[in-house]
Amino acid sequence: LRQNFQVTILEVFNLTASQLGQNYAMLGLLYGASYIPSGWLADRIAPHVLMSFSLAAAGLLGVWFAQVPSFEATQIIFAGWGLAAGLTFWAALIKATAVIAQPTEQGRFFGILEGGRGLVEAILATLAVGIFAWATNSAGQSSTAGLQKVIWMYVICMLVLAPITYFVLQDQSSAAKEAPNSSSSGVSQFWSDLKTVASNLNLWLCAICIWTGYQLFFATYSFSAYLQNVYGMTAVAVGVFTVAKLWMRPLGAVSAGFLGDFSNLERLLSALLLSASFALISLLFIPVGAAGFLLLGVVLVIGFLTYAIRGIFWSTLESCGVSNKIKGLAIGVISMLGYSPDIYLPLLEGSLVESMSPREAYTIYFGLIAAGGFVGAGAAFWLSQRVAKGMAQ
Repeated sequence: LRQNFQVTILEVFNLTASQLGQNYAMLGLLYGASYIPSGWLADRIAPHVLMSFSLAAAGLLGVWFAQVPSFEATQIIFAGWGLAAGLTFWAALIKATAVIAQPTEQGRFFGILEGGRGLVEAILATLAVGIFAWATNSAGQSSTAGLQKVIWMYVICMLVLAPITYFVLQDQSSAAKEAPNSSSSGVSQFWSDLKTVASNLNLWLCAICIWTGYQLFFATYSFSAYLQNVYGMTAVAVGVFTVAKLWMRPLGAVSAGFLGDFSNLERLLSALLLSASFALISLLFIPVGAAGFLLLGVVLVIGFLTYAIRGIFWSTLESCGVSNKIKGLAIGVISMLGYSPDIYLPLLEGSLVESMSPREAYTIYFGLIAAGGFVGAGAAFWLSQRVAKGMAQ
């Protein structure tokens, strides 16, 4: 919703950029607080149970969101989404994928996961923009009515998928979940496992790659507002651009996943982080009034590169030498750092946009994120050297 309808959300819900930023920052805080407990849960409860519960909870909160409630109510909704996605969904999804895949198949499995998620996202986003355009243009309805129809589409999808996920995935739960033995329970064992995870240098390099790669991806959330406020594009035109970018997700993620399995995965990740950083910087130098195809081309390149990064950055987990018994906990620790941009980037963007011109604000915002990408490229290259020397931890 935010990628394609950020300005519309602000208008319909009567929110300021800072208020929307506060909601997303709270979402990020809850993600951050949930990641380690999420990993602990993923080591003990079958993925199909956790994932189906998350879909149902997020869908029911979406029913409330579709009523266009007050700012205070949206804070509660976002908090609920944070717990549903962070606590009970994320680590279960990543651990299931990591355990099912063989060591030589990590790239393609995570690439197909990311690409498959992207394909579904692109299809739904295309439908969403079409529904919104039909409601506001052809049917002559208000932006509020158009946005409500879009929200309902996503709500129905989640509520339908919740029971399907529970029944279809349960046959796979034994393969994706390693039952804990008696030694894996208790507070002392938890701290012992956490110490094992925290002392793994490769794991921290993996976390830096994910952290900086996720920042680059997070920057694409702001393309909608950037194109409208800096280049004067309409909401529908921006929707077409951002939806086209979403179609780069399956292409970028799957191709990078397979390429990573047949090459040096960590060095490929380093090259992708470097390329995405330069591509994001190039967007800032396109003058107002430039041809639309030039803007679209740069947006698509950035989309392809950031989705390729997302397609393989979790594959570096295999280089960390973490046993399946505590892999969920490792995922939780990595996610706490890797997805911390959910907390501070919305606040940073909101503060910059409200204190200076859009061009100046996004020059600083995108520039800082690109600088982080260079750091991530260095971490990925260092990790590749350690892997080459057989340094698993």
